[in-house]
Amino acid sequence: MAAANDHTVLQFASPSPTPTATTAILTARIHPLVIFNVCDCFVRRPDSAERVIGTLLGSILPDGTVDIRNSYAVPHNESSDQVAVDIDYHHNMLASHLKVNPKEIIVGWYSTGLGVNGGSALIHDFYAREVTNPIHLTVDTGFTNGEGSIKAFVSSNLSLGDRQLAAQFQEVPVDLRMVEAERVGYDVLKATAVDKLPSDLEGMEQTMERLLALINDVYKYVDNVVEGQTSPDNNIGRFIADAVASLPKLPPQVFDNLVNDSLQDQLLLLYLSSITRTQLSLAEKLNTAAQLL
Repeated sequence: MAAANDHTVLQFASPSPTPTATTAILTARIHPLVIFNVCDCFVRRPDSAERVIGTLLGSILPDGTVDIRNSYAVPHNESSDQVAVDIDYHHNMLASHLKVNPKEIIVGWYSTGLGVNGGSALIHDFYAREVTNPIHLTVDTGFTNGEGSIKAFVSSNLSLGDRQLAAQFQEVPVDLRMVEAERVGYDVLKATAVDKLPSDLEGMEQTMERLLALINDVYKYVDNVVEGQTSPDNNIGRFIADAVASLPKLPPQVFDNLVNDSLQDQLLLLYLSSITRTQLSLAEKLNTAAQLL
């Protein structure tokens, strides 16, 4: 490696003569914080940068699933023939993260854009020296296919006999883990354009519509199984039984009262937050007027 402009130019390392075993990755489990971090870094990127890259942090589960829980951007310069990465910044950020959460390790890296390119192979080779079998996450911030698609890849070596020829990226399944409140924000984020952000009540309405659609799907499945149109699945039956058993046995009137009380509490919080914003805005204007006088 050679230093250039506070960045390190990446070059392919010589392949090891002894083949090493790699862990089979079944699924990339991604938490929404990672997607929001990637999009935020892309918005704040330098004007000359076409894409941003960064390090993925998380853990590897016993079944081979990569649980990606956090990330941070890494400065880099990229041209047609070389890639320069600020490795010192990467190591300093990693040390800072390990002080806060020592259980999170490097599991791979991310980049914005659709798919991989020649520079991705160089960067992936660098992260392969940091961790065994790193995962490469891509977030299409350019909405090439009409939405911000998210893909994950692992690299496998193509060899002829004992000679390594190249590295091939293979796509692995992606599992987005998020609660309903996070899903509402993600649905807004992945769209190409939105008129406005949904309010709390609009988000609740979308969540209830999705819940009603899921309940209707369960009703149809149960009816089809009873009528013999669909073969029963024991695993699905257990999930439905657990969901029904988790519901509190309350009279309809008591359940309606609980829902109405919760709705009133949320409306009260909205009212209090609106009053707080008004007071802060008024205080700011008073301070500005006092400074002018």
